[in-house]
Amino acid sequence: MGIPLLEHPLSTQNSRVTDLAGDNSTIQTQNIGSIAAGGDGVRTTVDELIERAYRQIYFHAMRCDRDPNLESQLRSNNITVRDFIRGLLLSERFQQGYYQCSSNYRMVDQVVGRVLGRPVHGDAERRSWAVLIGEKGFTRFVDEILESNEYMESFGYDLVPQQRSRILPGKSIGELPIYQKYPRYGIDWRDSLQMRAPSAQGKLAMETPTEISANWVNGKVPTFALRLWLALIVAGGIEITRLLITIAVSMLRT
Repeated sequence: MGIPLLEHPLSTQNSRVTDLAGDNSTIQTQNIGSIAAGGDGVRTTVDELIERAYRQIYFHAMRCDRDPNLESQLRSNNITVRDFIRGLLLSERFQQGYYQCSSNYRMVDQVVGRVLGRPVHGDAERRSWAVLIGEKGFTRFVDEILESNEYMESFGYDLVPQQRSRILPGKSIGELPIYQKYPRYGIDWRDSLQMRAPSAQGKLAMETPTEISANWVNGKVPTFALRLWLALIVAGGIEITRLLITIAVSMLRT
């Protein structure tokens, strides 16, 4: 019998403050019709929508990080924006760049911040989702987030998730962007990379020969070897010159 999702209290956040001052910055308007249903409403271009999704999940996606298959399905109205977000979260790029270099607790911060557009409700929610990842896997965690009432009420099938930050009275700026608050990997992963990296002494030992021939004196080439090397160079030069002269004479005779 599986462990049910642990209950956790809600904390006060800017994303849960009602629109008392008439500020609509909580969710920026996205003029997009129903992509899956082929709606006739005003919509941005699909390319712009795809770029916005990449920025939200990856912050910056290089050409090799893009998924042509997912993009083609979205452009063909075979999947919704929510399905496109799910594909990015379960992609090899996200697995290698985020999941494999983060703990379960950090992945909760990453996914909740990028997909639900808010920080977690304290350690209680972080532990609740981390238990789900440990028991049922990361894929089940992503499905639970995307199928939650909070996601559907905020973004639905056709809106790209975005940070739900607010500028409140007495606060000159909004909340820190998600990609700055939760970078791709934490300090613990950075430290582990430094520990696995070869040390400077190890590199020096690899580059410096450990043994020197007994015929070398004070680290210098013996005199007879140096003379033999110079003789070979002179003989080679003479032979090349003779060959060039022979070819030139043959060309002039013909």
